[in-house]
Amino acid sequence: MQSILSAKNNKRKLLVVLVDPDKPAAVEKLYPYLSLPDLIFVGGSTGGQTETCIAQLRQHTNRPILLFPGNIAQFTPTADALLFLTLLNAQTPDVLINPHIQVAQRVLQSGIETIPMGYILVDGEHKSSVEIATKCTPIPQNATDKIVSMAVAGQLLGKSLIYLEAGSGAHTPVCPDTIRAVGSQLQVPLIVGGGITTPQALLDAYEAGADMVVIGNHFEQYPDEIADFVRIKQEQYGE
Repeated sequence: MQSILSAKNNKRKLLVVLVDPDKPAAVEKLYPYLSLPDLIFVGGSTGGQTETCIAQLRQHTNRPILLFPGNIAQFTPTADALLFLTLLNAQTPDVLINPHIQVAQRVLQSGIETIPMGYILVDGEHKSSVEIATKCTPIPQNATDKIVSMAVAGQLLGKSLIYLEAGSGAHTPVCPDTIRAVGSQLQVPLIVGGGITTPQALLDAYEAGADMVVIGNHFEQYPDEIADFVRIKQEQYGE
């Protein structure tokens, strides 16, 4: 968390590659490029092959690996840190708090660095795996005030990060106006993900106020483009 805060304070933007342990063939294609992004997130919506995936990633990158679990079966203390995620637009205790209760003592006893994160699912015009798994209704992108209020509520509840997510495979990323509105009200770092498939969309998110951008599906399909995205980010913002 200290390195993330340092990057924000120095206006250094971070690029994150999201690795899905449920897709080993896709992960293998990413190996040659995983020393390039700033951070690696590991997480999926279903399976529990996370520990094996992290062990394999260690052979191909020295970048910090943060656990971004879709369920408690994916928890492992072998990551460098755990994003302890609260889905802020969850509608039932089974999603909002019960999983945290079930895994809390294991997390504490493991000693892993734990970063509380508020996660907001925004409509990306595609039914994402998160929406299916949690039965959570995404917030329309034009409901800007609601999204801002939810993000601010997360910050006031003590979340160290806020994540605006359009969902895996989103047809429409979180729009810059929404990112700008949320970012203007936050003191904590803002993460944006879902549907970012071009370098221009990456720069648009950064310019609007995203401190970190997460890309998963696109890099699964075009792993060699990681180098282009990293180069463009560095040309604009430096290392």
